[in-house]
Amino acid sequence: MIVLKGIAKQYGAVTAIRHADLLVPEGSIYGIIGRSGAGKSTLLRIMSLLETPDKGEVYYGTERVDTLRGMDLLLRRRKMGMIFQNFNLLGSRNVLGNISYPLEIGGLPKKQIEKRVDELLDLVGIQDKRKARLGELSGGQKQRVAIARALAVNPEVLFCDEATSALDPQTTRSILSLIRELQDRLKITVVLITHQMEVIRAVCDAVAVLDEGCLVEQGSVQSVLNSPETEAAKGLVYAEPSV
Repeated sequence: MIVLKGIAKQYGAVTAIRHADLLVPEGSIYGIIGRSGAGKSTLLRIMSLLETPDKGEVYYGTERVDTLRGMDLLLRRRKMGMIFQNFNLLGSRNVLGNISYPLEIGGLPKKQIEKRVDELLDLVGIQDKRKARLGELSGGQKQRVAIARALAVNPEVLFCDEATSALDPQTTRSILSLIRELQDRLKITVVLITHQMEVIRAVCDAVAVLDEGCLVEQGSVQSVLNSPETEAAKGLVYAEPSV
């Protein structure tokens, strides 16, 4: 369970997060949606401990984590995986090398790394791309490599930062289906940010709507889709693109 209490974050004169209270249930796929500039990426970076809030508290279970520093912070971050819109893969490495990278940093022996990589390639459905260079892969295949790398260290939480925004509709559906399958199989918590309500509809259990740095509406996907209460939610529900 991830809990945010009274989160606020400012960069100079720009207020990225005005106020955010949030509870993400353990083992769920939780969506955070908002238009461009709403503060989604900042909120995700605070939740994943890449940023420290100016105000408020972040808890993982009963442990407060926004105050962690040094090795304690590093160890907590190692329990998280992150996937991005632009994949963030290493162009100098092939598929094997990219997935191996976090395991190498963790000091795992070579034979164990190769075994783990084979498991992950099978998990994300690209067993035949083990030695492929990134230039030989489609966008969907690159995102599968990124997902495999994020799962390499057996994270408790997987953060998805607009992970399908650079993909075509068919590939988007396949990646969302994969995320759902992985969550069902691995029982991890997934936090997904997006600007597309159809992505929320396809894969999430619950959703929070972020508008101008404030979380203005939260609930089950069904309740928010069927009866949006705020203007921000209504604008997203009734003007959603097809995925």
